[in-house]
Amino acid sequence: MAYEISFMTANDVAAQIGYRMADWGDGDAATNAWYAPIETYRERFDALLARATGLGFRSIDLWTSHLNPTWATEEHVGIAVDLIAQHRVRVVSLAGWYGATADEFAATCRVAVALGRPILGGQTSAWRRDRAAVLALLEEHDLRLGFENHPEKSSAEMLALIGDAPDRVGTTVDTGWYGTQGYDAARAIEELGSRVLHVHLKDVRGIGRHDTCRYGDGVVPIEGCVRALAKIGYRGGISIEHEPETYDPTDEIVANAAMLRDWLERVPA
Repeated sequence: MAYEISFMTANDVAAQIGYRMADWGDGDAATNAWYAPIETYRERFDALLARATGLGFRSIDLWTSHLNPTWATEEHVGIAVDLIAQHRVRVVSLAGWYGATADEFAATCRVAVALGRPILGGQTSAWRRDRAAVLALLEEHDLRLGFENHPEKSSAEMLALIGDAPDRVGTTVDTGWYGTQGYDAARAIEELGSRVLHVHLKDVRGIGRHDTCRYGDGVVPIEGCVRALAKIGYRGGISIEHEPETYDPTDEIVANAAMLRDWLERVPA
């Protein structure tokens, strides 16, 4: 069964502050500050891609803080596209925040088109403000938007957010956030069915917190999620996501990828 397993570049959210992150905002701000200067962008983005490929990944989920539409110039985008081609990796999704307005969402769309039209696997409040404009931009740029469940506590809340939107709008299932909310992520996958456009496969240590961990060390039924994806006929990408605040997750990311490949070999076709 062929799935595309990818490396989430947000796994490195705490890297620029030495894995001493008080909260996500600290890591986000430090990452943007590190990557925004055009004078060093080629070197730093090259190192990011080399890290992913060095761990055995040929596909990535590019976090917007590594190429943020709020600061990315045409030169930034050109450098990123050039290096992605050099490293022979594919951008499966553009992950993160896409702004609060239609104009901000349009800037994200332009970056996504340059990257080869990956899935937009994140969030934008522009959907609630001007749904028609978001749909028009998705249609214009031939993109798909998969809302990632962060505040949504259940599949029902996610389906309510999507509403009766066309098929190019769905969800990027973050299994870890369903775990944080105390909702069975495998059940969510089955209930979301064809609306699942992408998957962030993540485990967390406990309900009510978002402390990510190695698969099997937390409360998310990760292997059950893999079986649920097979059950609904999902054949898209699966992102290895693990963003601890206080240590380098490299070894656990490699272990997670190995476990995922083993589970995928054993799920029924």
